[in-house]
Amino acid sequence: MTNPYETGLDKNPANHQPLSPLSFLKRAAEVYPDKIAVVHGSLRRDYATLYARCRKLASALSERGLGLGDTVAVIAPNIPEMLELHYGPAMTGAVVNTINTRLDAAAIGFMLDHGEAKALFVDREFAGLAKDALALAKVKPFVIDIDDEFYDGPGEKIGETDYESFIAKGDPHFNWQLPADEWQAISLNYTSGTTGNPKGVVYHHRGAYLLGMGNIVTAGMTGHSVYLWTVPMFHCNGWCFTWSLSVVAGTHVCLRRVTAANIFAAIADHKVTHMAGAPTVMGFLINATAEEKRKLPNVVNYFAAAAPPPAATIRKLEAEGFNVIHVYGLTETYGPAVVNAWHDEWDALETDKRAEVKARQGVNYVVLEGISVRDPETMEEVPRDGETMGEVMFRGNVTMKGYLKNPKATAEAFAGGWFHSGDLGVWHKDNYIQLKDRSKDIIISGGENISSIEVEDALYRHPDILEAAVVARPDEKWGETPCAFVTLKAGATLTEKDVIEHCRANLAHFKCPKTVVFTELPKTSTGKVQKFKLRETAEGL
Repeated sequence: MTNPYETGLDKNPANHQPLSPLSFLKRAAEVYPDKIAVVHGSLRRDYATLYARCRKLASALSERGLGLGDTVAVIAPNIPEMLELHYGPAMTGAVVNTINTRLDAAAIGFMLDHGEAKALFVDREFAGLAKDALALAKVKPFVIDIDDEFYDGPGEKIGETDYESFIAKGDPHFNWQLPADEWQAISLNYTSGTTGNPKGVVYHHRGAYLLGMGNIVTAGMTGHSVYLWTVPMFHCNGWCFTWSLSVVAGTHVCLRRVTAANIFAAIADHKVTHMAGAPTVMGFLINATAEEKRKLPNVVNYFAAAAPPPAATIRKLEAEGFNVIHVYGLTETYGPAVVNAWHDEWDALETDKRAEVKARQGVNYVVLEGISVRDPETMEEVPRDGETMGEVMFRGNVTMKGYLKNPKATAEAFAGGWFHSGDLGVWHKDNYIQLKDRSKDIIISGGENISSIEVEDALYRHPDILEAAVVARPDEKWGETPCAFVTLKAGATLTEKDVIEHCRANLAHFKCPKTVVFTELPKTSTGKVQKFKLRETAEGL
């Protein structure tokens, strides 16, 4: 039987357009042309100017022959040019590859080759790094210098011209088009893998549109929202907030240097309403000195992700006047795609219990179709009892297209029709998930599974501990035992015995560290503790 709803009701330009975050910026510029879009030092740019500059960038790239499927790489901090590079290349059909500024030249050289970069934009601060990477790479992209007027440090110019000169030749009325297919790639992000070469995660226009919109809904952002850039724009395209703010014509406040003093000053001066970052940045704020702190002009909504924040850290930050919105995701899910959606009745909980509830990762964003905790072998859901562990899995439009030039890894990641995160967690009866560990970080001691996150949470409750990380240390009797790496607050003095006794007062004894090392924790540029380095140290103890 013919379905009448499918007969003569076909897609056409009037009723079907591909989803792309590029449409957000166009609308913002047309509706709010005079609204301040970007703040950087004394610089102020409105949405009309931002849109015109992005079109000029697109025009200039197009004149150089770049278009569909070409890669435009960039090495830069959170500055206005980095924001514009999230729009200009995409207007030509090209793909932006934002590169982690803390990588070494060999890793960057690999990325330039793997992504087949045709152009490379480099902030002057990272010119030496880029020069070394280019010397190792086989590709020969044309190089454009970014000379940020608010950078006063060393750094040569290595490009054929500078950014402003490059876009000056572009057309501010460049007639860009939406992608022919919303499945078209918009960005390339490399995972910060700890072994082997990193994988290139490919985002499409549809996913970027949806996650960008999802951030707005999740954060309750409006046209009055002011977003402070503390998450690197090179990390999952700034968790897609590079595109999100254009939805509501909010204001981007760029921050080249992420320090406690700079954050508090920006919040006070610009009345920041939203920001995001890893627990490391939360630690900056909690442990800031009286001289670094400024009185908050309003409640600041803080998106916490990148690593599970301890309940104690959440409690302390909220005591400073921040509202912590706990989100969770991976590079492969465009950044945050899970949120600890808050219930009003939880406000009445005792402070520590409230922080404990908020420490759970939560439920899917409205733009993510499904999240699940499953047995990775059988693909069966685990019971929602808050105890049975399984692998956290995602399904929906905000999961990546796949890994560039790596069909084997792509197939493995999507086995069984779900994206496998590699994170272990439990499912509570109220449908909220809670991470317990990365599959490679779980500690198996005497046949018992020990969550390093649980032990770390106990450590963070000690008033003298600034940071903590726990990994497995080989043990002849138990197979493995927890080894804690601890950074103390300035002036604090603790012994190994003190730390272990504190843990024994807060945990089952078999979960407590048997070894404590006092040290600074090695981290990635996104604030994640590099546990592989700690495991190497623990193995040598």
